Amino acid sequence: MGMVKTVGLVLHPQRDSKVAIDTIVEWARARDVTVLGLPDEVGRIDCSAVSVDSATLVDRADLLVSLGGDGTMLRTMRLISERRTPVLGVNLGKLGFLAEIDVDELPPALSAIDNHDYTVEPRMAVRATLPDGTAVTAFNDIAMVRIPGDGLSAVSITVEGHPFVRYAADAVIVATPTGSTAYSFSAGGPIVSPTVEGFLVVPAAAHSSFNRALVLSADERVVLDLLPTSGRLAVEVDGAVAAHLSRGDGLSVTAIRAAAWVVRFGPKSFYDRARRKLRVNGSAEVD
Repeated sequence: MGMVKTVGLVLHPQRDSKVAIDTIVEWARARDVTVLGLPDEVGRIDCSAVSVDSATLVDRADLLVSLGGDGTMLRTMRLISERRTPVLGVNLGKLGFLAEIDVDELPPALSAIDNHDYTVEPRMAVRATLPDGTAVTAFNDIAMVRIPGDGLSAVSITVEGHPFVRYAADAVIVATPTGSTAYSFSAGGPIVSPTVEGFLVVPAAAHSSFNRALVLSADERVVLDLLPTSGRLAVEVDGAVAAHLSRGDGLSVTAIRAAAWVVRFGPKSFYDRARRKLRVNGSAEVD
């Protein structure tokens, strides 16, 4: 008896996912497995997936399949946050850093999951409460970003109640290990293994004398307060603007261990993906 009775789909808003969906539906039909999808996603594609709301999708799915790129994968993980439901990333088009397989690998991948022949990799998230009381969760990063024309991001960093540093920068990024290869990396932050239980605070294009990243324990809480000299800032959650902050506002950010579980197959490692995606090469002095 297979473990998968219900597959939930999360689709890229624009990329063509018909071939992938047809493959999943055909595989499911042969095994009496139900396929669910969100109304605004499967509704635009001629398929037999059952349209349900997000709460039902999360409650019923034994497996979530993300069809798209890294943005779709991040959205899928936020949807299933703090549940142990495995998430399979399927890359459509561009090289997806978080995706595990391509479309032509779907049938054997689904059968392997059904037969328990796979592993899962826990992914940490970071969470903050916005000034209006809304809680937001990110699997890449939460960033406080300058708005062009409104001045720099001037932010004080307090860890576990201890004031540490003030950054003047284009942005201040709080990144998970997963997000260490995204915005944080482009700002000069380190590459961090996804198995590390910690998170980063990284200034982007710092104008202050101290411009180094901080590496914090998953047990520590960091508070980021806008200083009187700060311009108005946008809060980006995994790249999407969630709110705006003014002088006197701040964010308290904490980590969530194993907030999502990503399906992995075979010997491919995080470092293989990082070398390919980030085009890591050796030093000319060594080569």
